[in-house]
Amino acid sequence: MAADSFLMPPCRKIRICKAKREPNLNHSDSSSGVEPQDADYPYVPQLCDELENLILARFPRSEYWKLYLLNKHFLQILKSGELFKIRRQIGFKESSIFMSASGCNSWWAFDRLFKCCRKLPELPSRDVCFIGGDKESLCAGSHLIVSGREITDGNVVWRFELETSKWIKGPFMIDPRCLFASATCGTFGFVAGGIGMGLIGTNVLNSAEKYNPETKSWESLPCMHKQRKLCSGCFMDNKFYVIGGKDENNNELTCGEAYNQDKNTWELIPDMLKDDDNQVATQQSPPLLAVVNNELYSLKTSSNELRVYIKNSNTWKKLGAVPVRADLHKGWGVAFKSLGNELLVIGFSSSISSGNDNGKGMTIYTCKPEPESKELQWRVRGVSCKKLVCLCHVIKTPHANLRMVELKVLPLPFLTIQPICTAKSQAADEYHKYEG
Repeated sequence: MAADSFLMPPCRKIRICKAKREPNLNHSDSSSGVEPQDADYPYVPQLCDELENLILARFPRSEYWKLYLLNKHFLQILKSGELFKIRRQIGFKESSIFMSASGCNSWWAFDRLFKCCRKLPELPSRDVCFIGGDKESLCAGSHLIVSGREITDGNVVWRFELETSKWIKGPFMIDPRCLFASATCGTFGFVAGGIGMGLIGTNVLNSAEKYNPETKSWESLPCMHKQRKLCSGCFMDNKFYVIGGKDENNNELTCGEAYNQDKNTWELIPDMLKDDDNQVATQQSPPLLAVVNNELYSLKTSSNELRVYIKNSNTWKKLGAVPVRADLHKGWGVAFKSLGNELLVIGFSSSISSGNDNGKGMTIYTCKPEPESKELQWRVRGVSCKKLVCLCHVIKTPHANLRMVELKVLPLPFLTIQPICTAKSQAADEYHKYEG
């Protein structure tokens, strides 16, 4: 971008007139009796399109409805997807949380502070198996990828494109799968392991793939050392980690694997989840892992305890208690992922241990963890209005614009948050109509 593209005419002051308080008898009645005076109100020329778009690209997505009020040009900019391209170019980051309830095709988007939310267009699949079944999610670039199973097509993929605010079916994975590990690096999405659906039944996979939102296609990666399902994925040290899970014989795996993009190889890491009290052997949910500031954290389900991974010694350090009951269902029903420089935890509050949850049910907490901290400061972001045992799976998807989270078996909207912006004006509703 040329520097002279932002050159504008110099500002000039407006000359305004001020009436004299003392009349001049030597002038006729037609005399104006005014004199010019400088005022500090500069004349601002119209911004060039490039600079205008750079400003709009930094506008929060939760406030896009306000741009609709200004003019049709701004609305056209939103529809074109140009702002997302500019965001990627300038490295602008904005965190959002996307939630979905099991048994329906609705998704809700919350801002980083859980103060605003909006409903996305409904996912168009009408397949009862897809709607009511388990789904996996990840993000790549500005695409939200949702995979599930349909009666006619088997394991399928739907993607939501933020630029156009529309759902599109495909592209399908090279090896269709479920219960797999996933993570995001830059604009690429990675998946590995899981259960594949073959012609003669199911099988546990060791294959891996990468999704490119620019080409809207999947690319095969080298196979992992181990076949594994119910595993967790994350990105740390610029490597795609796949940790834990169960092998083809349904045995628990304590090892992890790291994919090096530069070398295009997998490194096996033995005993990455090894624990003195053998928590892994009784854990039924995938490992609850999150990476914040390039440090790996784990929620230990048997003790509701937060731990941090010490890379040099391949061990875990205890940091303190987490304010949710992950032990109630052995990790199921708990969301544990990163949100920017914070940990995001959603689950039943620890107050349930005394038999009283005050009617709150599910609670949202955030915390800024430090490996050397002696005390964790958890902040309540919101609570649910109903008591229910929800099975949830949360996916951290960092990229230049968003971080996305999916919750399962959770009726939405379920949050009691002040303030929360769900209905702003008729103009906002009109803007959302274009998204639908």
